[in-house]
Amino acid sequence: MDRKRFARLVAEAVATLPPVFQDKMSNLEVVIEAWPRREDLEEVGLAPDETLFGLYRGVPLTERGVEAPPVPDQIVIFQGPIESCCDGEAEIREEVRRTVLHEVAHHFGIGEERLAELGWE
Repeated sequence: MDRKRFARLVAEAVATLPPVFQDKMSNLEVVIEAWPRREDLEEVGLAPDETLFGLYRGVPLTERGVEAPPVPDQIVIFQGPIESCCDGEAEIREEVRRTVLHEVAHHFGIGEERLAELGWE
């Protein structure tokens, strides 16, 4: 899938978030990268042969003070791993949606344990 089409799927996933969440995402960028770097995998405790679909880079809202950081937080969606693990556009769309939700949850301070409890892992 070309980058433009993939970017549209990511934009669709963000657009489907409830307005209450979108309103709190003013200092947050959603970016697409081809593949995670070794440092990205290490940051989340994954081995080089493990798969990472997305990554939240920033300070969760629950850990911030009154002022927003000068640099926007980022949600990174990794196109290569998602495409390599999915069969067809419908499956890619669903994984992109799931990954965006997962990383937005981190932005709101929801950790991996709570995501597992909610069935969002």
